[in-house]
Amino acid sequence: MCGIAGLFGRPGTTPDPEILDRLAKAITHRGPDGAGRFVQGSAALQHRRLSIVDLEGGAQPILHGNAGLIANGEIYNDREIRSTFASATFKTHSDCEPPLYLWLRDGSGYTKELRGMYAIAALECGQGQQEMVLSRDPFGIKPLYVAEYEEGIAFASEAQALLAAGFGSRTVRPAARDELLQLQFTTGRKTIFPGIRRVLPGESLRIVDGRVMATHRRHVLSEACDSLTPFESMTDAQALACVDAALMDSVGAHLRSDVPLGLFLSGGIDSSAILAAVHRLGLKHPKTWTARFDQGSADETAAAAHLAASVGAEHHVLTVSEEMVWRDLPAIVACMDDPVADYAIIPTWFLAREARKDVTVILSGEGGDELFAGYGRYRRALKPWWKGGRSTYRSGTFGRRLPGRGRHWRDGMATTEMAQGLSGLQAAQALDVCEWLPNDLLIKLDRCLMAHSAEGRTPLLDPVVAKAVWSMPDRFKLRDGYGKWILRRWLQDALPESRPFAPKQGFTVPIGNWIEGRGKELGLLVSQQPCIREIMPAKKVQKLFESAAQRRHARQSWTLLFYALWHRHHIEGIPADGDVFDTLSRAA
Repeated sequence: MCGIAGLFGRPGTTPDPEILDRLAKAITHRGPDGAGRFVQGSAALQHRRLSIVDLEGGAQPILHGNAGLIANGEIYNDREIRSTFASATFKTHSDCEPPLYLWLRDGSGYTKELRGMYAIAALECGQGQQEMVLSRDPFGIKPLYVAEYEEGIAFASEAQALLAAGFGSRTVRPAARDELLQLQFTTGRKTIFPGIRRVLPGESLRIVDGRVMATHRRHVLSEACDSLTPFESMTDAQALACVDAALMDSVGAHLRSDVPLGLFLSGGIDSSAILAAVHRLGLKHPKTWTARFDQGSADETAAAAHLAASVGAEHHVLTVSEEMVWRDLPAIVACMDDPVADYAIIPTWFLAREARKDVTVILSGEGGDELFAGYGRYRRALKPWWKGGRSTYRSGTFGRRLPGRGRHWRDGMATTEMAQGLSGLQAAQALDVCEWLPNDLLIKLDRCLMAHSAEGRTPLLDPVVAKAVWSMPDRFKLRDGYGKWILRRWLQDALPESRPFAPKQGFTVPIGNWIEGRGKELGLLVSQQPCIREIMPAKKVQKLFESAAQRRHARQSWTLLFYALWHRHHIEGIPADGDVFDTLSRAA
């Protein structure tokens, strides 16, 4: 796992070394083990390395003739790709070297051969022109951002790096702000920062002489449908065998590493399934981590500890206290440059900091709910309205509480819904795979782990798994009142100690109780922020914070607190080196 950045100017321009230095400095946390730079003509590639594979020889940029490549990610089928280049002489054992050969051979469609998580920049200087490709994996596990400026294009693994180098604008797009407040994330290509946009999941940008000339995009769900035979006649036993083969294949690929790795174990279905596969694949005494809170929330740590003990795992439980949250929350929010107001960032950030003391790679269960249909909103979406059914994302965090904003915050989600052309369960899943997953869950995982120079891997987000389960009929996903039925049924055989059909408590951060306990002080501080005064009257803000233990008020007050802290750091430039109260009261 690494950080990448670079510049590609118009012909006759020269990359500014000071700008490259600022880009490199801003992504150092993503790659503390080394740095590399490749400058050719009007283009430059900048790399920061976190060593995972080929520790001695895998430094980047990787060069071949007049071409070079930098990458952030892991290519799990690099051995298979190497075998297709029988006459090639590879210079390294890095899994990121074969993509360079693929691109030189196949052009912008080269990613169709890649299995993994990646953000890639490749550059070639040819006859009279320079060409670059910027590519992102089809699930959007690894981030990549671009900014067009007068003399060309800049790119980086994080939006804050582009801002630090002088690209984009430290202001807020109102439409994106409203999305963030209502959805807890922002949708689509545009970020909250004017002038900075995301490379979309599965997208490759072909850039010639500093201008985007063409785009190519892989759609992972379409690929999953195209490669499958009909499932309608499949029996339960056949479906279980299909899931078993896919999970073992994917988890086995995700275990490839030259550094220690571990697993976030919540006690839920997804992480338990990964643990079961890891155990069967022979990883002895894997290290696992679970978070708990010091007050008032569901606690799955006993179940997780029992499960870990059943396979001989070395299990660790981290207690997150209210004091820790008030002390470190500004730093947590600061790492979320592309903002995600999901309070799960709190335990994820603390777990990453703790796990990094022992391992560099961490497996996590993101993607299981989206591919196997685990969310309750999927079951509600399939019910008729008179039985309590409702479509997804119809009501935002604040509902109509934000005056004068209507429902324009849904425009991005509505566009994605229309683009899918699907119905029923798959339409609800596809919406999450296209928006919620890359723009909330995966940003959260990437930033919280990379803040501590740790790599996160998501074995359930793999083309092999998608091909196995995406086109399965609904009966294999929703049955007898359970979501993820087929995964639960597989886990019942693979690791019965997990009790996959037993009621689960879930995992909830007691943020509402914490906020209400300091409600008067926090409410006053948050309500005084100029960015909050644009949104809601001070008295309403203070009332929310003083009743934050109420379920709906908890989410609303948390979202306002997150946005106030985020705005202080990323827009106003306040350092994230104090606690919550210091950060909110400090003069700009």
